[in-house]
Amino acid sequence: MNEPSRLPTPFRLIVTGGGTGGHTYPALTAVRSLQARLAADGRALDVLWIGTPDGLEARVAPAEGIAFTTVATGKIRRSANPLKMVSPANVKDMARVPLGVAQARKIVSDFRPNVVLATGGYVAVPAGLAARMCKRPLVLHEQTVRLGLANRKLAGSAARIAVSSESTLPLLPEAVRSAAVVTGNPVRPEVLTGHAEKAVTTLGLTGFDRRLPTLYVTGGAQGAQQINGVIADALPWLLERANVVHQCGPANVDALRATAAGLPPQLAGRYYLTGFIGPELPDVLALADVVVSRSGAGTLAELTALGKPAVFVPLASSAGNEQAHNARHLEEAGAAVALEGEVTAARLQKALGPLLTDPARRAGMAEAARAHGRPDAADRLVDVLLSVASGG
Repeated sequence: MNEPSRLPTPFRLIVTGGGTGGHTYPALTAVRSLQARLAADGRALDVLWIGTPDGLEARVAPAEGIAFTTVATGKIRRSANPLKMVSPANVKDMARVPLGVAQARKIVSDFRPNVVLATGGYVAVPAGLAARMCKRPLVLHEQTVRLGLANRKLAGSAARIAVSSESTLPLLPEAVRSAAVVTGNPVRPEVLTGHAEKAVTTLGLTGFDRRLPTLYVTGGAQGAQQINGVIADALPWLLERANVVHQCGPANVDALRATAAGLPPQLAGRYYLTGFIGPELPDVLALADVVVSRSGAGTLAELTALGKPAVFVPLASSAGNEQAHNARHLEEAGAAVALEGEVTAARLQKALGPLLTDPARRAGMAEAARAHGRPDAADRLVDVLLSVASGG
């Protein structure tokens, strides 16, 4: 009698993190890459995502067919004044943390993961602590130059701390430095496969002058009032030197359209305004010679992987001022220009002028950006997960 064929046991992964795209998308990209790696070896992946009910991950994980569950969390509202940290809202939320840890401990104990991956955001803390309690290996991934608050809390419990940049290593506490490995920040693979001509066709950019460089301006999905205002003020100057694709956020289209209505026809044809850019983003990035944007970790990872010269306008209110640190880090490497503080049309023009008019300057910055890019970051992170799970 033949023995029934035994299928290899599935690899079991708990992923936790979210709240924003910066924590959610790297986790999702790592899950996809791990799934593909295991499938090539004839193995399946069982994955469970622990998140918050109102974070981006609550929409993204189920849409990707990933099992999703939530735990109670406490968000710490930061303040430069330590006394303000002891606010009623903070005290109330911190009281929820033990409940979240208890819930997470039961989830981890029942699921028995080979490894837990935490990508940051306050929801990662209960699941990360639960991994330690259940003696399951924990891998942290940090997207920004400095460890975020959640990862700082969990660093001592981690088997490995995967960081996105070499410059993070000296900033780590000495006690955990030996656990660190530089992987880069996982970039959605589709971002790297765009075609410039497809963007021209899809968006109908018939008025673009292809002898001029193309500038892509974005403030993220909702747009950024600060960036939109400066672009509006500099618009005629910009369009004399470049074609512009401007993703301004759905709420800002009408005001900017009114501004553009006064442009001479030949300049107006070089301006493409849209509230939102969706699946065509890889093609728009392929078309862009220079980018103006915020400096979130995900944006930096994509632009450096593609080798795009950029002028960054950091979001001043980002947690721990991380966007300013990200932008400065690339500016010091000659891979971008960072515009901090009050940004005016004159300052933007001064930053963009050399990049739009001097192809050699653009090429030099593109090369410096590419040197910081890690298009294979997802594969490197998967290597870490598999190594830790096998006791390496």
